[in-house]
Amino acid sequence: RRNLRALLEGSEIMESHKHCGKVQDPYSLRCMPQVHGATRDALRFASEVVTREINSVTDNPTVFLGEAGGPADLVSGGNFHGQPVALALDLAAIAVAELANISERRVEQLVNPMLSSGLTPFLAPESGLHSGFMIAQVAAAALVSENKILAHPASVDSIPSSAGREDHVSMGSIAAYKLATVVENTANALAIELICACAGIDQRRPLRSTSAVEAAHTSVRQVVPELVEDRPLYRDFAAVREIVRRGALIQAVERVTGPLA
Repeated sequence: RRNLRALLEGSEIMESHKHCGKVQDPYSLRCMPQVHGATRDALRFASEVVTREINSVTDNPTVFLGEAGGPADLVSGGNFHGQPVALALDLAAIAVAELANISERRVEQLVNPMLSSGLTPFLAPESGLHSGFMIAQVAAAALVSENKILAHPASVDSIPSSAGREDHVSMGSIAAYKLATVVENTANALAIELICACAGIDQRRPLRSTSAVEAAHTSVRQVVPELVEDRPLYRDFAAVREIVRRGALIQAVERVTGPLA
């Protein structure tokens, strides 16, 4: 919530909609602190688990050297079992998938003329002749749909092996593989939202947003030009995904706001 206030306080665009007649904003806007905050909490927990486990003893057997040259104890235990990490990675996949999920709903708010408070259909400069960002929303929906499948926890599965000795395993490697795919899909979904949001800002001119939001807009526009007619958008998505991934976007914003929480 503190981050959103820092980003939005004093926006001319926001103030222009203060008396727009809407009783409430949709959850994808109104509940961002709760949804994004829950994801951050889950990722913090996952990070703590992985950090703890990666610094733990996972040998099998575990060797305890005897004192004063005495015999060593060899204990065959289960510290190697990946259940803590598998559960944490499954939770992380669910948490990251939700960022894409709510992001796609905000894209719908931008491209749907029934919801966008005066923006052109699909943010197309020439509505009716161009598709604008219609396919961008379709792509975001496809990414979200794939994430929903990948968010099914791997850690609830187990197939016995080794003649029944290894009769319960964590499937943590599968959880990690799925998480990596969810993260990639979500990065693409967020890039789509950023591009659509910038197109929405362009249509609100001459009104200005806050200095922080305008810095983000400038950062995007440095790699993606304004859409004036239909063009393939995959290069645009990749370019914005890259400035998010390497931290250029957040750095541009924090030069205005100072460090965000």
